[in-house]
Amino acid sequence: MSETRTKRNPREIAPDEAGRSPFRGIEPDRRRLADEVYRQVLDAVLAGALQPGERIVQERVADEINVSRTPVREALLHLEREGILVRAGASGFTVRDISEREVRDIYQAREAIEGHAARIVAERRDAAALARIGRTVETEESIRGGSVEEYFHANRRIHRCVVEESGNEYLLRSFDGIWNRSFSIRIFAAIENANLGETLHEHEALLAAMREDPPAAAAEAMIAHIRDGLELQLRAIVD
Repeated sequence: MSETRTKRNPREIAPDEAGRSPFRGIEPDRRRLADEVYRQVLDAVLAGALQPGERIVQERVADEINVSRTPVREALLHLEREGILVRAGASGFTVRDISEREVRDIYQAREAIEGHAARIVAERRDAAALARIGRTVETEESIRGGSVEEYFHANRRIHRCVVEESGNEYLLRSFDGIWNRSFSIRIFAAIENANLGETLHEHEALLAAMREDPPAAAAEAMIAHIRDGLELQLRAIVD
């Protein structure tokens, strides 16, 4: 298995067969235009309307969305910082591909952060903290048949609750540093037909481990859960 997927030659974005663009016009008086442009470009990447290697020219995006080039450039630079885009020439960017190595690195970091958080929660056995985690799992399990991005955020909220209830602010900051990047959503977007309901039983089992098992076993349960997610991701990116 190679470390990276086959690179595609950069190409400029073009309308689909029906002549439609993946972008929508923005009213000139909208606040935070750069945030709206950011969201539209990210949505296009997550939906597959913009593929790895596809070239994005800021002047063309500005014309299609009906805004000046300044908010477009700000949005594209933001996406570059988050690992979604890479520079391609003076005024262009391309959608960056995802390597197997990057996916493995992210999941290994998650093992260290979230596995240790589960250990701390299990050591403390704080009834109120465990109840809050339980309520979060129960709330997020109601999301069924949603988009990949909805699944990502629901899954993130469950895992973040565990880290938050560890009481360690540095673990929480590290968690947010990984999960609060669009690149992390992009990895999840490789999975088609994601459904939180299919994996909910694993979150319930994790909660049971933190309530009842020795701390080391609770940590191992969380690590095993994350490794299962890694295998799912690796299958998705190589298909």
